[in-house]
Amino acid sequence: MHNIKIALDWTPNVNHIGLFVAKELGFYQDSGIIVQIINPLEDNYSETPGKKLELDKADFAIAPFETVISLNNKQNLVDAIAVYAILQEDISSIATLKTSGINSPKQLDHKVYASYKARYEDHIVKQVVKNDGGKGKLNITYPNKLGIWNTLLNNQADATWIFDNWEGIEAAGKGITLNKFALKDYQIPYGYSPVIIAKASKIAENHSAYFNFIQATKKGYLYAIEHPKRAAEILNNFLTPHDRENINILDAINYTAKYIGNPHTCGTMQTERINAFLTWLVENGIESQQILKQHLFSNDLITG
Repeated sequence: MHNIKIALDWTPNVNHIGLFVAKELGFYQDSGIIVQIINPLEDNYSETPGKKLELDKADFAIAPFETVISLNNKQNLVDAIAVYAILQEDISSIATLKTSGINSPKQLDHKVYASYKARYEDHIVKQVVKNDGGKGKLNITYPNKLGIWNTLLNNQADATWIFDNWEGIEAAGKGITLNKFALKDYQIPYGYSPVIIAKASKIAENHSAYFNFIQATKKGYLYAIEHPKRAAEILNNFLTPHDRENINILDAINYTAKYIGNPHTCGTMQTERINAFLTWLVENGIESQQILKQHLFSNDLITG
């Protein structure tokens, strides 16, 4: 049996459903691997998933595609590569409370935005505001990452970035109406998020085990689509008390299901979409042109 560790990007949620299903139903064990899922609560997010990958504390990490770019372009280069896209479409958005009266991004000028301090997040949010006709002048704060969503609910922030299939589901269940601004509606061709990433060198060294891990993970996500109630029961065992009490897990899975993909597309990434995001980063002076030549993703562990 081959031991594999994967670092989550967040506390267990619907985006991780395939991992927990595959582990609990024995898909990993049947493939000859033992999987440890690393919850960021274990160190209160003192190290990002990307850092855990860099330090070989994890074989795989879940993160936005930006993390792959970052790891490949830092002083201590990490040969990171995206190998699995959890969602086939971007279902994140910049959200405000309807009661705030902020009904468009341009109204965020001089308002408080609660940031996760992701690599391009602040620039992207400012650009959304500018593309809507605003100046992009925000008051950006950096709260404790695991408490950012609550800063919006408690009116400590005017806006933050959410996943529609998680925080969006919680808000709907509580009768809280959100205004949600999708990046694609403001001329920003965002990439895949979240993705599963690994080191290219480690894939070469452990190809069989890594391939089996991705195949079993894909099986877990496809199972969740076909058996949402059973998947909800499994995921429920790993949620924080807050999420267990406040989020309808079945609703979250059903919302997510249509974005996971089918047996042919599940996990895969499209060159055109990634290139569009990379080109946008270059054209906006955020990254240099070298990223357009780098090998940042691969579908090989999915397609074989």
